[in-house]
Amino acid sequence: MAHRELKDRIYPQFARIGQALANEKRLELVDLLAQAPRHVDALAQETGMSVANVSQHLQILRTANLVDAERQGNMTFYRLSDPAVVQLWLALRGVAESRLAELKEIARNLPGRQDANVVSRDEVKGLIKGSAVLLDVRPRQEFDAGHLRGAINIPIDELPDRLSELPPESRVITYCRGEYCLFADEAAEFLRANGYDVARLEGGWPEWQVEGRPVKIGVRK
Repeated sequence: MAHRELKDRIYPQFARIGQALANEKRLELVDLLAQAPRHVDALAQETGMSVANVSQHLQILRTANLVDAERQGNMTFYRLSDPAVVQLWLALRGVAESRLAELKEIARNLPGRQDANVVSRDEVKGLIKGSAVLLDVRPRQEFDAGHLRGAINIPIDELPDRLSELPPESRVITYCRGEYCLFADEAAEFLRANGYDVARLEGGWPEWQVEGRPVKIGVRK
């Protein structure tokens, strides 16, 4: 095979992945599916899109083999086809963070991020060995699909009613869907207002997972 012929055959295949991801709504779907498998109705509710639009975007992702579908009863659940898809999404995001001034400005002004009380992922193990509580505030479905080992789950909308489950003398480290999810920030603000020593984890579930750190799946504490 001649060099030119090879290039003319392989680059269109690479472009299929770029084309599948070249839409902000499909990127949001990838970000959500990095948390847990979901059916179309749930994705539509999360994204504010119609079921028809979500289905269309999922078909494009599926054609590029970035998403798989599995029938469960009368519903079809979608999941990312490979952990490498999460790595690709975070790599794309990382390049955007380093190259786009607009994104840096948005990140600087996220609510609560001016507070320096952030715990790095490397610090978590030592803090949990002490008396710190690692609090996952994502929905239960996402926690059950996978979470940081040692974490407990109190979804953000249940936190006011379940505050007594957190020992007041312990430091609480909140985390959620990732760097651009605000659930952990909202939880930290609420807990701080109620007298807790609280910090937000740097990043969240996807960042922790792709780094090969300890996780648990299907176990709710």
